[in-house]
Amino acid sequence: MSHGPERRGIHVDQSELLCTKGCGFYGNVAWQGLCSKCWREEYQQTRHKQMQDDHALAERLQMEEEAAYANNHQGAAQSQPAIAPFSKFEERKTKEKSRKVNTVTKFFTPSARTPPKKDSVPGEAQSTPSPSVSRKPLETDRTTREFIDFLKTLKPGREIFKQCQAFTESMACKRDLGADELSECVQDFYQNLSERLQTHYKGSSERVEIVMDEVERYMMTRLYDEVFCPETTDDEKKDLAVQKRIRALHWVTIEMLCVPVDEEIPEVSDNVVKAITDVIEMDSKRVPRDKLNCITRCSKHIFNAIKTTKKEAASADDFLPTLIYIILKANPPRLQSNIQYITRFCNPSRLMSGEDGYYFTNLCCAVAFIEKLDGQSLNLSAEVFELHMSGQASPQRPQAAPSPPSSAAFSEMNERLDLLTGLGVRQERVVEGARRLESDLIDWRDGVEHKVQDVLERFPLEMHPPASSAIDTDNVENDLLPPPLQPQLFAG
Repeated sequence: MSHGPERRGIHVDQSELLCTKGCGFYGNVAWQGLCSKCWREEYQQTRHKQMQDDHALAERLQMEEEAAYANNHQGAAQSQPAIAPFSKFEERKTKEKSRKVNTVTKFFTPSARTPPKKDSVPGEAQSTPSPSVSRKPLETDRTTREFIDFLKTLKPGREIFKQCQAFTESMACKRDLGADELSECVQDFYQNLSERLQTHYKGSSERVEIVMDEVERYMMTRLYDEVFCPETTDDEKKDLAVQKRIRALHWVTIEMLCVPVDEEIPEVSDNVVKAITDVIEMDSKRVPRDKLNCITRCSKHIFNAIKTTKKEAASADDFLPTLIYIILKANPPRLQSNIQYITRFCNPSRLMSGEDGYYFTNLCCAVAFIEKLDGQSLNLSAEVFELHMSGQASPQRPQAAPSPPSSAAFSEMNERLDLLTGLGVRQERVVEGARRLESDLIDWRDGVEHKVQDVLERFPLEMHPPASSAIDTDNVENDLLPPPLQPQLFAG
């Protein structure tokens, strides 16, 4: 297999998977090549600048309105009481807007946490419950019990549960927010809780990661219905576009992608099927970490398939084309929605480094490659590529050379053909015998019916009414009995 220009459309340098800011973490196509940390910094700076611009605009408009109001009315003293409330209203509105950036910090202060809990427990939680709370799916209840059991072993477990429960309940009131704002709220909560745990466990990152994984499982299981593919995004539209694109590329062969996998080998074929199953199973999971685990298992099956075929360890240049091939064969449901869900609500440390982050970054690159796939990437001319896409042409798959007559495979094939021929002859004999048996049964039935009818005609059945007689009429000693006991004959 050639490794020259054939790979020019699929090869991705490993440096291209890293954050474009050079921080060393894995980047993401959805974040314009940035890692989650750099993206949040950029996003917060943009939000802060936008709020400053909005505040400046509001002040300028207020000044212009005050000047116009003063010009139209000579009594400036009388106009001040009317302007002052408007000024306070604008100031209060600006403060409310700036407070949205730090929505999560209020959950870590008793004054911000206690009042909603008092109001919501007795009445409001029953009057306007969250859809996910009202449905109470079995998985949510089971996850809650497991989360409580896990927190019982931790000293700050009670406080962690209160914070997580208060946050998930507050998210039910923010369904009208955009996906980026919802993601920002969740990521802020992750960051604040992680910093508090770092202080509690005195820098034990491994212990903090274990707790954060359980926190993510509990929270996202409860919030899944509200934040997965929200109506405020075009995720569903992107899902349909990707599915349509993959269906249109059904003609792409394993040779066009230079995939170093031989599916004729049973072990390789088994790994390919498992990889396809795992990437499809991703959509059935509710927790971002579980979806990432599906991607990781899929990738490991791909590496095993490549290693079995090449008899050596797989490289990154082998992995990406094979991952593209698996996605084309699987056409996973809601692929873009799942990628966006992981991007927005997964624990950011898992996407920034480690094998989960590496495999997820490659999945994003594979999807981006499929969306931009052209003839040059497959070593085809633009005209031939368009013919394939329109269905006017289909690639001729290479056929294996016939085996020599003396080979064991050829002999076995001939034996099986002879066996099939013999089975065909035997089947014809069985069918012919069944037909004769059916004809004989019909003749026997007709003969029996004819004989029964002949007997009935020769010996018709005659029915005679029974003669009436008294009881004990045959008893000869009846005359010796006294008169009351003598049998008497009564007519019918």
